This record gives sequence, structure tokens and C-alpha cells, in this order.
Amino acid sequence: MTIDMKAIHDSDRTLVMGVLNITEDSSSDGGLWLDPAKAKAHGEAMMKDGADIIDIGAESTRPGAKRVREEDEQTRVLGAVDALIPEGAVLSIDTTRASVARMALEHGAQIINDVSGGRLDREVPHVVAEHAESLYIVQHWRGWLAGSAGDVPDADTSVYANDVVDDVYDELMKQVDDVLHAGVAPSQIIIDPGLGFSKPSVEHNFPLMVALERFNSTGYPVLIGASRKRFVGAALADAGIDEPSMGSKDNATAAISALCAEHGVWAVRVHDVAKSRDAVAIGNAWRAFANV
Repeated sequence: MTIDMKAIHDSDRTLVMGVLNITEDSSSDGGLWLDPAKAKAHGEAMMKDGADIIDIGAESTRPGAKRVREEDEQTRVLGAVDALIPEGAVLSIDTTRASVARMALEHGAQIINDVSGGRLDREVPHVVAEHAESLYIVQHWRGWLAGSAGDVPDADTSVYANDVVDDVYDELMKQVDDVLHAGVAPSQIIIDPGLGFSKPSVEHNFPLMVALERFNSTGYPVLIGASRKRFVGAALADAGIDEPSMGSKDNATAAISALCAEHGVWAVRVHDVAKSRDAVAIGNAWRAFANV
């Protein structure tokens, strides 16, 4: 089955991207989908719930996470790709490694979601450039996984000397420039301000969401990933909700998804697809009426 990736890139409605973590230590669902059969079933369930895209990740990027072996990441990702492509899935691969990106694209995946925005493995943009039909999500992040190039994750990376919006915008646009220089076409690029990445607090993340129009104004589609992030729990706690549960974080994420859709973001990356599908539908409808 041929999927029109230009139509995906240029979507006039906000899409829902479901998270499929094939990891031991992701903060909310580590270990649940390591078994290939369970990973396939969960991916299919999210598609049934309304996910437009499934985002497959085999290496946790939570603070303090250790790198998995490259061979293990490849095996996990390719197992899920080979299981879900025959089901007609649009697959995004959450990886910072060129070898994983290349193998996944060769096996039929259509999107590379690089949380380092091309900074951790400089070959990733070149791999995407070689696959002109693929899309590339360039995310802002200043910190690296433990054990990568000797860097300590998130060390001294959450201080924004000017303003969090100005600094993230400028740094993200520099990343985009570097990706373009590597040969990736503008029509392949999606940007992500990287909520929660080098941005631990409510004060870091809410200003970025308030400034969505600034990121939209770049002309690149914008992905927002707020789902189950620490700042969402912190915002709930600030609102008087003691010890927010995973369910309450998913409810809050759905509210953010509706707001993102109302502001015209390209997609929201979420764990609870059903809740955000309904929320995004309302946000899309709201935007449509506002533009009449």
C-alpha cells in the first residue's frame, strides 16, 4: 500500500501520533511492550483508536537513561516495523542513530524522529536526505544520553540566558539550517520545540506552548509532545491535584492536545491515543469554525 507522505507532511488537520516504547526503562511504560507480539498488538490497538502515526522508540530518553546497545535497538525497531508495515501503518522511528534510521527506512518506515535534531549522530540527516520520500522531525534538545560522547545528560542545559522561547527558537532554527545543509529538503522537515527536553519546569514549557504561533510561522509543520511529561504532573500539582495519577496526566495531555489542534500544530505525540483523538477532533473543529 502506497502512503502519500506529502499529504501527511502538509496535513490541514492536526494528526495524532501514538507512542510505542520498546524499552525497559521509559518513565511511564517501560517494559510493557518489549515482547514483539505485545508491541505489534499495542501498535494495532493505537491504530484502531485513531492514531494517524505510530512512533516507535527502542531507547529511553528520560533523564539519566543509559544508552542501549546499537544492535539491540536495531532488533527491537525492525521487529516492530516489520510487524506493523503490513497493517498499513505510518511509522515514525524515534532514534538518534544513523544505522537504525537507515535500516528502518529500508524496511518501510516513513519518518525519522530525531530528538537530538541531528546533533548526536551527524549522519542521521544524510540518511534522511538519501530517502527523499521520508520525513524528518528535528527536535530541540541540549542534553544527551549518558555515555554518549562523555556528556552528562541534562547537565547545565536548562538555563536560557535570554528567554526560553527566544533561545529555543534560535537554536532550533540553527539545527534546521544544519539539516538543510546536509541535504534534507524543506519539504521533509517537521520541527519540535522539545517539551521536557532540557526544560524540566512548568516555567520552561508553558511559554513554548503559548508561543506556538511563532513556531508555526516558520512554515514548517510543528510536532508537540507533552504526554506524561514531568511538567504536566507539576502543573496539575500546582492546580491543587495531589499526586496526579497517570490517568490524570493523560486527561491533562488531552486538554493540551485540543489546544494544540486549535492552534494548528501538525501533530501531537501521545500515549493515550483515544483521549487525544477526541480532544484533537474538537480542536480541529474549533479551528475550522474560527477560520470561516
